[in-house]
Amino acid sequence: MNILVVYKKNFESVHDSGLMEVKEALSRTSSESDRVDFKPREHVRRADFIARDLVIVFGGDGTLTSLSHNIDASTPVMGVNSHPRSEDPTGSFGFYMDSSISTFEDDVKTVMSGKAIVNILPRLQAIIDSTSGNRFTTDPAMNDLLIANTHQYAPSKYHLRRGEQQCIQQSSGLLFSTWFGQGAWLRNAMSSDEFNTLRSAVEENDVDSHYFVLARDIPPSERKQKSWSWADWTGASTTITSDMHRGYVVPDGWDEVHFNRGATITVNAEAPPLQLLTFRSTLMEKLRQLEANE
Repeated sequence: MNILVVYKKNFESVHDSGLMEVKEALSRTSSESDRVDFKPREHVRRADFIARDLVIVFGGDGTLTSLSHNIDASTPVMGVNSHPRSEDPTGSFGFYMDSSISTFEDDVKTVMSGKAIVNILPRLQAIIDSTSGNRFTTDPAMNDLLIANTHQYAPSKYHLRRGEQQCIQQSSGLLFSTWFGQGAWLRNAMSSDEFNTLRSAVEENDVDSHYFVLARDIPPSERKQKSWSWADWTGASTTITSDMHRGYVVPDGWDEVHFNRGATITVNAEAPPLQLLTFRSTLMEKLRQLEANE
């Protein structure tokens, strides 16, 4: 196997000792024909991910989401929580990180035997058509994607269209979220009652093709009269035409892609998906359990 291990570089002793255990476990489980490369997140490039049989991400959810933009749909990804909250209250929750130091060696053996659970995660993309005729597609977002004015104190103004519905809107930005990314930002941007109402429209068979969208901070009257433009769960593309001097698209809180007034931005859940490996349950089962414990 051709394996890439990418790790979050910090100076926490628990993280450093865990990385050493990962290296030792891989030396025991890999054969002479296997290739295993280790790279810190800060030094990794997109080319490093090409033709890999497995990418192992050692860190937390933020480490994985920041790296996922470089990973294509054909490469399996294994998340290893370097500092689990279950062992330390100051650690990482690690929704996507199903492996830990204590289970890593057994989990790697499960991967090598072809018995890991493969979760196909949908990802969002934004296609930007500039006024000069150029087209740019953003990196895929596994959690969420923000479209907003580059100046936080200025309103986001745009023409909004989804299917047969359209309106002119002013908000503090449009937030798009995948089903599995709902806990990263979306659920914190709405009240529990508001999210539960939105959640009631979800059919589990649609999670691969649909996404959430929320227009932040619009007036209550507009929320009521044009509820589709405030919060929605949809499989249709959302298209905006910018009326902002300068705006940006931000996938997963990472890279900013800027656009000017008159640009058209189309968002959908048609980006190449991500193969995320888990070992004890599917990601859908894990999310159901979290909902049951609320």
